[in-house]
Amino acid sequence: MQQYHYQNNILNLKVKKSPFLVRTVMFVLAFSLFILPTGGAMFGIALGSGLHIGYFIAIGICSLIGFYTLRVSLWNTYGEEVIQIFENRIIYEANYGWFKDGKKETLIINPHFYAVSAGYEEDNEGVLVIASEDVMVESVVKMPISQLEQLVDKLSEKDK
Repeated sequence: MQQYHYQNNILNLKVKKSPFLVRTVMFVLAFSLFILPTGGAMFGIALGSGLHIGYFIAIGICSLIGFYTLRVSLWNTYGEEVIQIFENRIIYEANYGWFKDGKKETLIINPHFYAVSAGYEEDNEGVLVIASEDVMVESVVKMPISQLEQLVDKLSEKDK
């Protein structure tokens, strides 16, 4: 499966999906962290124990952990990086499927493209790096080194 698509100066890097069972467990955990504390607070109030500050603290902490877990689950399911490559700048955006991160614009002159090894050595995977003298943009999506070399060749050809 090819994890990248490059057309009209727009590079899309797709995350390789994690196993179905792992994604299912993570989504169930994320939604449980939102629902269970709220349900527990409502159940406690209904039983007559009153409204306590502890309910708000538990709901707040669990919601933060649930949001982070949901974000990781979405990234492992729908994750995609969109990198727009222009003559003097790069615009980077992470897409989680249900929402997107803010666009990050980096001024870059005469960009160089290369692959850097990432993860375990036996996995033979790496990430794309776009750099100039003082600026570096590093992808998060791990891809097989063979695909990265093809992509680097394609991107370097465009610059010539």
